[in-house]
Amino acid sequence: MSVTHITAINPQDLRVPTSDELLGSDPFHKKPDYSAVLTTINSSSGKSGVSVVFTIGAGNDWITYGIKQLTPLVQNITLDSFKENPGELYQTILNHHQLRWLGDGVYRMAMGGVLNAMWDLWAKDEEKPLWKLLVELSPDKVIDCIDWRHLEDALSKQEALKILETNQSQKTVAEKKLLETGVKAYSTAGWLGLSDQQILEKINQMKGDGFDAFKLKIGQDLEFDKARFQFIREAIGPDSNLMLDANQFWGVDETITYMRELAHFDITWIEEPTSRDDVLGFDKISKALNPLGIHVAAGEQIQSPVIFKQMLSSRAIQYAQIDACRIGGVNDVMAVILLAAKYNVPVCPHGGGLGLCNMIRHFAIWDQICVAGHSNTQLVEYIDFLQDGVFENPVEISNGAYVLPSNPGWGLEMDHEFIENHIYPNGSVWKDRQENSGVTFLVN
Repeated sequence: MSVTHITAINPQDLRVPTSDELLGSDPFHKKPDYSAVLTTINSSSGKSGVSVVFTIGAGNDWITYGIKQLTPLVQNITLDSFKENPGELYQTILNHHQLRWLGDGVYRMAMGGVLNAMWDLWAKDEEKPLWKLLVELSPDKVIDCIDWRHLEDALSKQEALKILETNQSQKTVAEKKLLETGVKAYSTAGWLGLSDQQILEKINQMKGDGFDAFKLKIGQDLEFDKARFQFIREAIGPDSNLMLDANQFWGVDETITYMRELAHFDITWIEEPTSRDDVLGFDKISKALNPLGIHVAAGEQIQSPVIFKQMLSSRAIQYAQIDACRIGGVNDVMAVILLAAKYNVPVCPHGGGLGLCNMIRHFAIWDQICVAGHSNTQLVEYIDFLQDGVFENPVEISNGAYVLPSNPGWGLEMDHEFIENHIYPNGSVWKDRQENSGVTFLVN
């Protein structure tokens, strides 16, 4: 039997001018252009692993360059060696004696792009969707994927192993249930740049598709928000979940003051109210708002499992929103999901981006089968644009839930015409644009 070697890594800078319609807009990110570094890892078997790293435009080229620079660490390794010890390549990149100095952020995102493509290649070699590959990993193999050095004070290997082993006996039943019901989702419908009428139309459409949980952007003006939430609460009804997202726009005390004025709208959570890494700030906010029935969510911009450790162990957040691209790939995400289970915090992955919905469904399935072992409290974000015409196998939703995918890997293969049109800066979508428009905005 021939040995499969990694032969090449090809990252491509793809950008979509979503700022033209203000899709994805929030108080800080007023003109986002949903973008992704599409990374393809080629192998001697002819199969390829694919990943995306999501950004909102400017800076996408930084990730592209970072992934190119990691090529020597991956090229010529064998797929069998990765399968045997998926933690080894992770540690090689994470602890590179010079690159480690850069810290998290862009470096860890580039690292995740490489690792997620390797996991995709593994799943395709096994002809399984990524979630199925993860579900079938032994507890010991999962433990070996994770860097425990800075996590064991909050979650020991033995505790993590017990969490995984506890759910082994009911995996078949849990998987069967999710195949029948899907993974419950919520709709992000209230982008800041949309009119009330546009938001209402979107909510009614999503309600028709079976959704009963909705998220809105918030933060620029209290009276405006009060008026908007009044009609939205009436539109979705008293039994639907209503979540708010401030995208780190406020200070700590400002968050508390603002949210006290909105408590009567029966808010499920306030997401990212303040700076992404401010553990003490999140703790203060939670202590003030939890008695009002408002929980606090964060995670899409938390840059390492260590910050998640602090947020979770201090009870500073009540919902953990892992992002498939922000941290170091599958290995890091598994660590965070296990940490969340230790502290009984629901994992509600972040899906607001190009390709994120395609990836997070796999993590949600693994969590709900193997880690949390249930789907009672988790909600997985869903956005309904940038699927058809973008991906060869778009995400499927039925009755407000993700349908479990059956295609091998992540399901991130993109339409060739879409790639040609949106590759930056020479794709047809971009080549005729002026230098000071679209994704090249470096000023407001």
